[in-house]
Amino acid sequence: MEHTLAYLVGASLAFAVGGLGTVVGLDRDRAFYPTVMLVIASYYVLFAVMGGSTQALVVEAAVATVFLAVALVGFKYSLWLVVGALAAHGILDVFHGQLIANPGVPVWWPAFCLAYDEAAAGYLAFLLLRD
Repeated sequence: MEHTLAYLVGASLAFAVGGLGTVVGLDRDRAFYPTVMLVIASYYVLFAVMGGSTQALVVEAAVATVFLAVALVGFKYSLWLVVGALAAHGILDVFHGQLIANPGVPVWWPAFCLAYDEAAAGYLAFLLLRD
């Protein structure tokens, strides 16, 4: 696999952030994972700015807005929506390059973000099922 390290670091970081959130109690507040989703949704927008592409910026902002909306609704009503948003963002990472031309995206980012998103979704699902 071309981006093995990106997958490994992405998943490891998601479990580290989730585990730390659990150990210190940050995830006792239902805002923790929606906030993580908000940050995740913003990165492709940042990359569009870094790449200097107004077209990518507009498209990425529109996509991010969808994920932001789901995160906010999930915060209010059900964290399962946040699980779904995280997982869906990971799926988007797989196809991002074919769907959106964003010159600022590092070549390894989609692999890293896919691994992070899916691991974070799995960890949050585990926590919700555990409770």
